[in-house]
Amino acid sequence: MTPETIITLGQRALEMAVLVSAPLLLTALVVGVLISLFQAATQINEMTLSFVPKLLALVIVLLLAGPWMLELLIDFTRNLMKDIPNLIG
Repeated sequence: MTPETIITLGQRALEMAVLVSAPLLLTALVVGVLISLFQAATQINEMTLSFVPKLLALVIVLLLAGPWMLELLIDFTRNLMKDIPNLIG
């Protein structure tokens, strides 16, 4: 294995991690900002007001994007296992 191969594998793994985590992170960010704006406008400082909507939004996004995320991970793993003989030799 050459250093270039290892760097390429690391880059692909990082890209995969970003792709899989992006829907959940972006949803949490958007919902958090909207709840913060609501709390600032109404001066309601309740911790559960920010936690429960984020949790519900993340569950919905996970139900909708979960199959796509799982497919990405399975394809990445299959390609990685298929490339093992090429990576070694």
